[in-house]
Amino acid sequence: MADKLETPTLDAESATLLHAISEHGGYAFVSMATLAAEAGDPRAAEAALEMAWEQLHSGPWHSVLPVWRDAYSMACLHVARLHFSNGELSEALRVLDMGLIMGGSLLRKDLDSAVEKVSAVARDSTVSDQSSDRRLVRHELDQEKVLRSLPIKSLSCKIVVKRPALSLEGFLREYFLSGSPVIISDCMAHWPARTKWNDLDYLKRVAGDRTVPVEVGKNYLCSQWKQELITFSQFLARIEANNCSDNPTYLAQHPLFDQISELRKDICVPDYCFAGGGELRPLNAWFGPAGTVTPLHHDPHHNILAQVVGKKYIRLYSASASEELYPYTETMLKNSSQVDLDNIDETQFPKVHDLEFQDCILEEGEMLYIPPKWWHYVRSLTPSLSVSFWWSDIQN
Repeated sequence: MADKLETPTLDAESATLLHAISEHGGYAFVSMATLAAEAGDPRAAEAALEMAWEQLHSGPWHSVLPVWRDAYSMACLHVARLHFSNGELSEALRVLDMGLIMGGSLLRKDLDSAVEKVSAVARDSTVSDQSSDRRLVRHELDQEKVLRSLPIKSLSCKIVVKRPALSLEGFLREYFLSGSPVIISDCMAHWPARTKWNDLDYLKRVAGDRTVPVEVGKNYLCSQWKQELITFSQFLARIEANNCSDNPTYLAQHPLFDQISELRKDICVPDYCFAGGGELRPLNAWFGPAGTVTPLHHDPHHNILAQVVGKKYIRLYSASASEELYPYTETMLKNSSQVDLDNIDETQFPKVHDLEFQDCILEEGEMLYIPPKWWHYVRSLTPSLSVSFWWSDIQN
């Protein structure tokens, strides 16, 4: 392949970055990275990548020096450039995604532009699979079956208020300022994602070869829970199969749209997210099969959960109910409840039984506003693609 990946930031910053790596003891990395850059040596490039990877895993993530994250990005670009020149497009994309997921910010633009170029070449060489029905969600819900799968008392108490095409002023006055949840309908019809994301061929075409981090297991509180890195096509195949509902694969709370710009173009930031004048946080994707569960927990920010494809059951408890929901005492889990709503131990957690809550089935094309610190439990009732928009108050 005569064409090559352009890396203008790497070309400009390489000497400075290599010097900084040397100052932190990375002499062997510098030697291998230089050989990869100047001689196009694939073994040297892979060796540099492995050295940087080891540094990323030398201790807790927060203690990893930023220079080693940038070193990892550099090595990813060298390896990807060699794969691309050999026509190994899937391998080039895999390495570039690892740079986006694990690398630093210095070479982000080079990684993004390289992904865009490799993806374009890959799409031109891909033949679409024209199957008869390639929708992600194809069947209507079996209401009786759904009700049997939900926590006790579901949909029997207070249902979350639903407002069609709610104005920004109405949202601010009636829900944002009072800290009350609300479902907003008729506000996503203009999103390209509303039709595109239920098309498996489209999802595979724009993201199939991309590497993404997924969670495997019932939920993050279970001992068998683990994380994996797989391609988006492999992830979609698991959603389609979903033969093991006790061990689902979930792409959860991942800034997918920073990584895959084509999918970001399919959605819009709701105007409601500018209420209060605070700062919008990175957008997160929540993609998975029916049966995925996010256990009862709370988040520090305002949250609009947009249901793009499929349906979810959501239960909400007021922030004032924290004591009765028995939060974990460990720092890492203090925003999670010890109560398993799918199997409540009323002997251990007696205060939960009579606690008031609101719940709903969030339908395709609806958004749910979850105020800060409100506890929420989420269960996917079908294959489901959702986006969460977090934003902070101006004082935060």
